[in-house]
Amino acid sequence: MLKQIKQLLILNTLFFMVLTNNAWANTETKPALKANYQSFIPKNWKILEKAQGDLNQDGQADIALIIADTNPDNFVANAGLGSDVLNLNERRLLVLFKQAQGYQLAASNSTLPTEGDAESPCLADPLGETEALSIQKGLLKVHLHYWLSCGSWYVTNHIYTFRDQDHAFKLIGYDVNDFHRASGDITAQSINFITGKVKSTTGENEFSESAQPTKVQWSTLKKRYTLKLEQVQFNEYHEFK
Repeated sequence: MLKQIKQLLILNTLFFMVLTNNAWANTETKPALKANYQSFIPKNWKILEKAQGDLNQDGQADIALIIADTNPDNFVANAGLGSDVLNLNERRLLVLFKQAQGYQLAASNSTLPTEGDAESPCLADPLGETEALSIQKGLLKVHLHYWLSCGSWYVTNHIYTFRDQDHAFKLIGYDVNDFHRASGDITAQSINFITGKVKSTTGENEFSESAQPTKVQWSTLKKRYTLKLEQVQFNEYHEFK
């Protein structure tokens, strides 16, 4: 009899553990549902960019946002070249899936470059000169534009392309092009992380009056990259090999 009671207690304990683990797993895999996308914006933050489109092929209009803090303590005086005041407030990228009853957070990233840069005060806002966020044919694109009023002749564009697959937003493409403001020379590189192929283009010139022959080279990445949106460091230089 005592042996049967012990076995029953063990079974009850195991059953409780299974229920607890399942409840925890459900909490991990099902983010909180909120009635509207504005509910994901913290107090005293604002929306800088908004893009809408179906990202997970369910027929719903999902939303991607770039939001920014507005804390006045993060506006710093600059006595050197560049803007007199640098806005160093944090920015975030949010991807929200539309559900029947509201929205769920699908992915987020807090490494977007700030409006001002203490190390490069001549740098213009990387989000200010172009459409920084877009959804096209189910793909999420983040576009950063780098232009400095002093210290560099180059204008550089970075475009990151993400796709929803395997329950995560994977980086499937990365495009970068440079324009030299003095010579007019343009170079471009396009990386397809699905195939591992890299297309490099040189020979174009912005100031040329006639079309210039371009040189295209193809190469293959030496390693495979499987970066999720949360793992991308948008505020750092990337060199994929």
